Amino acid sequence: MKKDNLTKWTFLLVAVFIVTLPAQAFAGEVYKLGLSLAITGPTSDAGNPYSKGVDDYFNFVNDTKMLGDDTIDCTIRDDQYKTDITKQNFEDFLDQEIVFYLNYSTGSTLALKKDFEEVKMPVIPASFHAGNLIDSNYIFLPIASYSAQAIGLAEYVVKNNKGTTPKVAIFIHPSAFGRGPVEDLQKAVAAGLDMEIVEVVEHGKNLDNTAMLKRLISKDVRYVISQTVQSPVATMIKDANSLGLTATSFGEEGKLTFLGCHYTGGNDLVALAGASAENFYWTTSYIITNEPGPGATAQLELAKKYNRNEKAANSHNYANGMMVAQVATEVIRRTKAKGKEINNVTLYEELQEMNGDNAYSPGTTVGPVTYSKTDHVGVDTLQLYVVKDGAFKSAGEPFIPVYTEKIK
Repeated sequence: MKKDNLTKWTFLLVAVFIVTLPAQAFAGEVYKLGLSLAITGPTSDAGNPYSKGVDDYFNFVNDTKMLGDDTIDCTIRDDQYKTDITKQNFEDFLDQEIVFYLNYSTGSTLALKKDFEEVKMPVIPASFHAGNLIDSNYIFLPIASYSAQAIGLAEYVVKNNKGTTPKVAIFIHPSAFGRGPVEDLQKAVAAGLDMEIVEVVEHGKNLDNTAMLKRLISKDVRYVISQTVQSPVATMIKDANSLGLTATSFGEEGKLTFLGCHYTGGNDLVALAGASAENFYWTTSYIITNEPGPGATAQLELAKKYNRNEKAANSHNYANGMMVAQVATEVIRRTKAKGKEINNVTLYEELQEMNGDNAYSPGTTVGPVTYSKTDHVGVDTLQLYVVKDGAFKSAGEPFIPVYTEKIK
């Protein structure tokens, strides 16, 4: 009797092994990535839709078997815009043996720069601060830096201003993120860009900008270039509108024309500022869903597939997160196609081959993504947008700022 039971159990174990063997044999590899960002806390109005874009695209990669039987497992953690939490998240990701890392803030990217070097980890942050690339081998900006964006806006001001040298104020976030492009703008002016920077204002938590706006008008400032996130910009332009200080035509005398870099604008700004956003000028390297096209369609369909609401679906920061996930996936795909093992070293090497005939066009940006050993800025091209009739629309063709090269 005991012998019969043993025989039955042996048979069952062999049967289970035979049934499960094919699934185990063909399960594929799992590539671990990590993302730490501000889903809550300061700048979460950008970080929240960004995280959704990353999560949805990696789910799409796995659901459509874009990498065959291989899958991407990206752990996403909220760091509340606190560098110490980001550092802890990164260390935990290393314990999980990630092969690629997606970071967020300027402060944490700068603080972890030596860590990235030490462990040789390729990193794409949500921060476009040009200083991220100084003394760094492993950080790759997804698009043109804040400095390039601000210089591009300044060049537009100089080109389209009527009258004498335009007077400009810079409205910035009180952090490394906000201060990033100020010095490079000053360098551009010193190199010959014909404008005067009258004042640099670091905004606080004060919701009333009346005194500042009146002061700028008293100094004959006509243009305000912003480098921050949408919320303080929305408050400022609503205050200006209520005071009757918003220009109705570009560079109108005695009024203020408002312009901003990537994180200041988009449909999120229009939702916050309403009619006060009219004639706000904004630059980024991302496409917008207000204008029909393959990239906009792909973004909206991705958001619909994963049940995102309309606000997230139409956010340029959803596109931002989607794009970095696209780049990470493409690098894995290319490395895999070459028959190489997928790890931080091979992905780093492949990322630097993304140029020339190997440039990558994700559809979410207005220009191609290119990287090399000497160039770690992904999309050099910018697009200027302006709010007309309550929606951002393209103003002119995509461009590359001239003074970005002049000040190198």
